[in-house]
Amino acid sequence: MNPTPRAKSVVAALLLAGLCASASACTNQGDGGSSKRTASAPDNSAAAQQVVSPAAPPAGPGCTADAYGAPKLDLTDGKAVVGFSQSESTSNPFRAAETASIEAEAKKLGVKLIERNANADVNAQNAQIQDMIAQGAQVLIVAPENSDGLGPALAAAKAKKIPVLTIDRSVGGTACSDFVAFIGSDFYGQAGIAADDLAGATGGQAHVAILQGTPGNNVSADRTKGFTDRLAAKYPNMQVVASQTANFDQTEGQKVMEQLLQAHPDITAVYAENDGMALGAIQAMRSAGKTPGKDIKIVSIDGIEQAVQGVVAGQLVADIETNPRFGPLAFQSLKDFYGTAGVQPKVIIKDGHFTADNAQQALAQGLVY
Repeated sequence: MNPTPRAKSVVAALLLAGLCASASACTNQGDGGSSKRTASAPDNSAAAQQVVSPAAPPAGPGCTADAYGAPKLDLTDGKAVVGFSQSESTSNPFRAAETASIEAEAKKLGVKLIERNANADVNAQNAQIQDMIAQGAQVLIVAPENSDGLGPALAAAKAKKIPVLTIDRSVGGTACSDFVAFIGSDFYGQAGIAADDLAGATGGQAHVAILQGTPGNNVSADRTKGFTDRLAAKYPNMQVVASQTANFDQTEGQKVMEQLLQAHPDITAVYAENDGMALGAIQAMRSAGKTPGKDIKIVSIDGIEQAVQGVVAGQLVADIETNPRFGPLAFQSLKDFYGTAGVQPKVIIKDGHFTADNAQQALAQGLVY
């Protein structure tokens, strides 16, 4: 029986994953869109090529349990207890896919998973992490609400020698001391790709508005700096006329874009630091009598289904993926941590890049979330 195209894509991705199965062999956050679309998150891990991005050789010895001062733990004996702290509601497609991936890998390994969701409240996340410690969590996987607010929880874990692996956003502190490592996207690199895409769509000449993410986390900071650095280095005629936060939120993205269009009617290009804000900006443009993709070119970051459909429809120039499928990488990193290989301070997940050339195929193959 000949395999279907879907089956071929899954097999190919599984083979690719096998080439880079150990996170410790690769090194160096994304932030999911705040689209209001509520849906279940199918686990398309294999098809989505859930692998480590190619990287330079390890910078030095990886962090191990011995170096961290943590007791040994076998993640495959059916007795391990892992706490997972999710930062935001799973009505967010990124968070739904991320949670589903962690749950699927925990189930595969026979790990008991204690889960909490902070619903975008960093104080709640601190309390929930400490509650999971009290409930017997032996190791923690944490998706931080912001980069600087988890000091109390990290201190509580460190005092009890409970390792903390962070995913999708980094935290303050020192790797292999205050936390084990960070796994996520190359946010600075994503922004550079976005700048290239937008310059290509505008002939390198545009009045650009930037919709920034939530202040106080490395994702927004890197996505802003990566974009403006690339413009300064390569595109002198790409002028940023406005840059304002919309907190990674679709409703705020619409409101801010409405204000920016009134203040700067000459805007011809928009860089949105996540898909939720991009979708809000599209609504604002339409309300202002502008045609998204024609009057104003848009590039975004995330890779949620609705935005990739926008690429197919010509409303967005491109969408750079922030891969939320951390399960295999997170647990492989913990295996390396408890073994001899160790895990590098930063592990970069492989992201996709959706353009007019491949967006329809990506949708058909289930490579978006």
